[in-house]
Amino acid sequence: MYYCAVFLFAASLAPNVLSYNIPSNLQAFYNNHKTGKCNKALAKGFTDGKGVSGFGYCGDAAGTIYLYGNGAGGKYADMDIYCDGANNKAGHCKELRVKDLDANIHPYVVFGNEGASPKFDPNHSSGMKPLSVMAIVCGGQMHYGIWGDTNGGTSTGEASIALADLCFPDEGLNADKGHDPHDVLYIGFTDSSAAPGKSGAKWTATNAADFEASIKSLGDRLVAKL
Repeated sequence: MYYCAVFLFAASLAPNVLSYNIPSNLQAFYNNHKTGKCNKALAKGFTDGKGVSGFGYCGDAAGTIYLYGNGAGGKYADMDIYCDGANNKAGHCKELRVKDLDANIHPYVVFGNEGASPKFDPNHSSGMKPLSVMAIVCGGQMHYGIWGDTNGGTSTGEASIALADLCFPDEGLNADKGHDPHDVLYIGFTDSSAAPGKSGAKWTATNAADFEASIKSLGDRLVAKL
């Protein structure tokens, strides 16, 4: 399922890359949950899309859903590049299928799995609102994105090229090359206030940095509750 923002967008590559320091409480969250142990598994049995299994969605922390891995030593997710959306022929993206969100502008996460078994719908299962703000720890920094789509199979750890370029600007990521280390933490929030709505984000932004800046204050309030 693809969650449309009900807008039309101009296409542009993000010229600026911003990053935010990881707050101490989020760093503690990252360190504490990296063991791969989850007491409240919401769904499990997923893969990273490249043959590694043991990934799932965890609800141990109140008001959140995060991707975890229970392999040796624990792990989080990787970041494969997802180019569906408006302007999916431009930049590092190939021609794919859906529209409205621009993968080159809107830093969004593919979160949840439908169309195969096992499956998990964060909205119906846990009340997470479509297009809600998510926090991502990647590359030793924090970024904010939105929940933009679900995976049609059992793979996890997908994000738009806009988010990938924010997280790993020097890795040359594209539709054929993702970030393989399992060190990316994706956190969704089930609080209804996590969805910025039509006026709570700069949906008409022309680059990823401007869009991310428009949801930062909301993201900061959500992260402060961890």
